[in-house]
Parts: sequence; C-alpha cells; structure tokens
Amino acid sequence: MVRGTCRLLWLQGWSPLTEVTLADGHRADIMALNPRGEILIVEIKVSAADLLGDRKWHHYRDYADRFAWAVPPHLADHLAAERFAPEACGLLVADRHEALWVREACEAKLAPARRKAVTLAFARTGAERALRGMDPGFDGFGQW
Repeated sequence: MVRGTCRLLWLQGWSPLTEVTLADGHRADIMALNPRGEILIVEIKVSAADLLGDRKWHHYRDYADRFAWAVPPHLADHLAAERFAPEACGLLVADRHEALWVREACEAKLAPARRKAVTLAFARTGAERALRGMDPGFDGFGQW
C-alpha cells in the first residue's frame, strides 16, 4: 500500500518520504511535500484492528497542512465514523500498485515556524537517506 500511495502522490506533484520521524517522536508512514511547500501526512492502515486501535493519529495533524488515511478497500467505510474526522481528513483507497483519492484532505495551514522546522526535517531526512544509499560505509563515517 505504501508503494501504491507514493506512486499516486508522485504523479500528483508530491515528493513523498516514508517512515519520517516527527519532532514529538511519532513516525509518519508517509510525509510528502508539494511544489508550493505544503506538507501532507498519510497514515497507512491495513487491518481493522490496526485502524480501530490507533490513538496517535491526531498528533500527525500538528505537523502537516493536510492529513489523509490510506487503506485497502474493505476498510474505507470505517473512516466515515466521526472519531476519524472525515470532515477534515482525506481518504485514499490503495493497494501495492496504485491508489485513488476517495476524499480530499482539507487544508489546515501550519504556522510559519512549524512549517520551517518540518520542512527542514523532511529535507534532512531525504538527504541522509540519499547519502546512505550511495555510501555503504555511512554508518561508520561519523566515527572518523
């Protein structure tokens, strides 16, 4: 599901990163940045137990302009429940290969200072991953 969701986001002009650690220690499944500098966080859920047991998703909304769920088709109806804030949260139905927006994520603009901090963290995470990908000795490099 992550790959299918990231493919759709990329095609729509978003640059996604997976497993991004936020300043509060929570980890977003997907964080994406678009050319206007908007930040989207997508939370992936693959089972009803995982979805219904999630108590941390509210924290993600403090680090993004938009928040959305990505779920397989059989979970989409669960996200109409009030506890999942359907009036504010987007919904993607996804599989390993593709995704489809069922409900767009509403915008709630971040404060400028928070936007700068989140954007810098996003950029540094991407740069570190790129360096790790091209340098197999990266982990030992800092000990020189």
